[in-house]
Amino acid sequence: MREIVGKLWKYCPKRWLVQTSTKKEDTATLPTVSNFVGGKFVTSHGPIIHTVTNPATGESLQNVPGTTQQEVDKAMEIAQEAFENWSNMPIGRRLNYIFQLREGIKKRSKEIAQVITRELGKTPADAQGDVARGLEIVEYSCGAAGKLEGMFQKNVATNVDMMQMREPLGVCLGVCPFNFPAMIPLWMLPMSTIVGNTIILKPSELVPGAVELIAQVVDEAQFPPGVFNVVQGGKETVDCLLEHPFLKAVSFVGSTPVGRHIYRKASERGIRAQCNMGAKNHAVIMPDAAKDTALNALIGAAFGASGQRCMAISVGVFVGEAGNWIPELVKRTQSLVLGTSEGCDLGPLVTEKAKQRVEKCIQSAESQGATIEYRASVPYSKGNWVGPTIISHVKPHMDVYQQEIFGPVLSCIHVETLDDAIQLINRNPYGNGTSIFTQSGVVARMFQSNIQVGQIGINLPIPVPAPPFGFTGSKDSMWGDLPFYGSTGFEFYTRPKTVITRWDEKVQSAIHTSMPLHR
Repeated sequence: MREIVGKLWKYCPKRWLVQTSTKKEDTATLPTVSNFVGGKFVTSHGPIIHTVTNPATGESLQNVPGTTQQEVDKAMEIAQEAFENWSNMPIGRRLNYIFQLREGIKKRSKEIAQVITRELGKTPADAQGDVARGLEIVEYSCGAAGKLEGMFQKNVATNVDMMQMREPLGVCLGVCPFNFPAMIPLWMLPMSTIVGNTIILKPSELVPGAVELIAQVVDEAQFPPGVFNVVQGGKETVDCLLEHPFLKAVSFVGSTPVGRHIYRKASERGIRAQCNMGAKNHAVIMPDAAKDTALNALIGAAFGASGQRCMAISVGVFVGEAGNWIPELVKRTQSLVLGTSEGCDLGPLVTEKAKQRVEKCIQSAESQGATIEYRASVPYSKGNWVGPTIISHVKPHMDVYQQEIFGPVLSCIHVETLDDAIQLINRNPYGNGTSIFTQSGVVARMFQSNIQVGQIGINLPIPVPAPPFGFTGSKDSMWGDLPFYGSTGFEFYTRPKTVITRWDEKVQSAIHTSMPLHR
């Protein structure tokens, strides 16, 4: 059972949390995370807004400053200045830098994964998957030269030719979540810069270490100063960045309230925005499903990464007689092992606040009439641990269903028919992902045709698209018309320019007779 979770790394991201206060006297001697601006690591003079801790032990690791308005202005000016040269650099030269980025990330992938485990509590396999999924986008970006083609039409009218090309935007911003410290930054960095933009990343203040290592790789690859920049901070820093006149586009992955705030703030200024936000993903289990496959997949998708991913399955919808499988689901879940060492299945939650929120949600389910079928005991006295939890007899009005739990909690709902399952899912405001387990092609086709969700898995639980396809979450899970990565990723980071030319042959002949063109 232990390998079930380890093999199911292909998931998506989540959460940018607000800053949490810490006691200055306990953390004053800790190192401070640096900004990376203009090719240099510099320490912000802003106040300490958060202390990073090891969620498995509670150990304090380092302090995170809030970058000031003046420092944001300086970073923006440097990125804008770098854009002028970077955007005019031949794409072949820009590709060389992305190739070096790929090689540097590969060489330091183990180190990056170890930092992710220390700051976020992911298991080693989970952390390595985080880096590997990000590398896939870096590699996809290396093929940009063949994906930035324009259009040309000769003689659209007499002596009139027309062409259209795509050009970079300028300075872009990436606001990253805590739950994928490497993958999400690597969705943004290569896709934005390969087409000629410069970018400023604001990592989650909860887990800044992976981005700091990525900045080291960029430094070692000798990217031109100002092409890639990192600023630390919380909401105030993000608002300063969003309000800067040089900003041309923002990419965000995280919680729904923050995503809506960023999207609205960007839209008010006419700035392009893509915001991947909350989710409530359902897995439908039909009575004819391959039982072992379905239950094992459900366990991995619900409890892998401790449920801290936007593509986690948080609701199991059991149709008809499949509802009798819940005892077997419980039995298999009991074999999962909590820990952050090799061979463990799931780690802690990112913060004490997250732990308290998940525990409150579990308690509310029981008080509202649901049944706690299983809740694993936690073998640790320190850290933000919540054991895998299975809740049955869940109803749509309950808090455990209404909220995005973002923890190792699986809500089980029983319905009589496939139509009931489809209606349940379609009524949910989110549309990130869903899946169905069945051996009937007719049932699968009916499901995929009628479901109103952006990403659908058939006999697999976490349908995250490969790099060429783009991440197509929908409804309240995604605000913005152009999804992350894939061909739409290149479209997001560029704008079209159309050139229409007319050269009248008679006029040109008259000019050329009086113009010395050749020796």
